[in-house]
Amino acid sequence: MEYIPAKHLLHRSRSTEWFGTDHTMNLYRGCCHGCLYCDSRSDCYQPGEFDTVLAKEDALRILRDDLARKVRPAFIAMGSMSDPYNPFEEELQLTRHALELIDAYGCGAAVATKSDLIVRDIDILTSIQRHSPVICKLTVTAADNALAAKIEPNAPPPSRRLAALEKLSGAGLFAGVLLMPVLPFLEDRDETVLAVVQAAVRAGAKFIYPAFGVTMRQGQREYFLDGLERAFPGQGLKARYLRQYGDRYQCGSPRAGALWKVFAAACREQGILYDMKSIIRAATLGYGDRQLTFFD
Repeated sequence: MEYIPAKHLLHRSRSTEWFGTDHTMNLYRGCCHGCLYCDSRSDCYQPGEFDTVLAKEDALRILRDDLARKVRPAFIAMGSMSDPYNPFEEELQLTRHALELIDAYGCGAAVATKSDLIVRDIDILTSIQRHSPVICKLTVTAADNALAAKIEPNAPPPSRRLAALEKLSGAGLFAGVLLMPVLPFLEDRDETVLAVVQAAVRAGAKFIYPAFGVTMRQGQREYFLDGLERAFPGQGLKARYLRQYGDRYQCGSPRAGALWKVFAAACREQGILYDMKSIIRAATLGYGDRQLTFFD
């Protein structure tokens, strides 16, 4: 494992609209899941060799110092740029020890991952949830393992993520699914979306939050479109994306409106939360005013 320097681990969010979190934290840089659509590859983030995972040097001391400066508990998003449960985490345990610090300083955590390794830390997540909000977010863009293997070639299959979701939910944690991105012309079918909803319901999900489309920035766009050509040869997906979206960043599915109606109806029928305000309200209920300010 190579290490890179860092001055701070906690970074204030511009708003609390994303699952109610007010800070972000990434202990690692880069990811080896190989997802074709990953926005973190974009040139604007200067990702370097994104497929090579690097750890932040002296991360736990830096996090401890950042947490010690708070005057109110933070609600920290983990996994915004790099998956906190990459394969190296099993040995390094930076994420586990970071959660221990978050617990010790009375803060909350919202963790996004494609790995079932998160179940290892159920004990700490449960301890955090006793005093602060916890949201466990498992990304599942399709319930079909074979389809996911082409789009997310090195990530654990959806079946393992859904099994992890079942364990998290069974432990009483507030857990659900990020149904994003739903790739146009590949995953934006009613039956594909409904299969994720049904699988999430069976796993005990509290919520499913969707995005019916994908983003394409400079750097990431080329990787994504070339990857589609390799994964789905002969289907002309690259040309179809370029005709439909050109150099646009937000690339919504042409079926987004129809998908939303089908998806929302299924969620309402199953009692699953699916809009952000309702998810935040349910996740933070009973924890009071947790707005955080740092000393300058």
